[in-house]
Amino acid sequence: MIDLAEIGQGQSGYALLAAQLQALLAGERDFIANSAQFAAFLFHELEALNWAGLYLNRNEELLLGPFQGKVACVRIPFGRGVCGAAASSRQTQRVDDVHAFPGHIACDAASSSELVVPLVKDGRLIAVLDLDSPRPGRFTAEDQAGIERLAQIFLAASDC
Repeated sequence: MIDLAEIGQGQSGYALLAAQLQALLAGERDFIANSAQFAAFLFHELEALNWAGLYLNRNEELLLGPFQGKVACVRIPFGRGVCGAAASSRQTQRVDDVHAFPGHIACDAASSSELVVPLVKDGRLIAVLDLDSPRPGRFTAEDQAGIERLAQIFLAASDC
């Protein structure tokens, strides 16, 4: 169980989302089922998104997993685009203007900003969580911290 106080007072919206996500994933351990629920949950609960989903680590290449939004790129090499940068560095990438990001992959021309969180469990990169928005600068440091915490809840609830 996650201590919601750890999320912080300034993120009461994310504290509520954390509680909702825990309830949603309670009792289910399947990674794919939980991935689908997680993507749908984020897509519908966060404003100004046009894509939310996971890219799964398959032998140092990202493979499209469960998502919500328009059709997407199926395979992304590590190191390429925002998702590939997050996968190779294992660092969250928060990009205010994807068109200025070197090597950006434009799966949806409507996307203007992006947040990609690497999902690491037991030292292994399992996947990356990719959130796209048509609004430039959509993701703040508070969003990043809140979504990283939601990602931890997802990983703790899933066998992977």
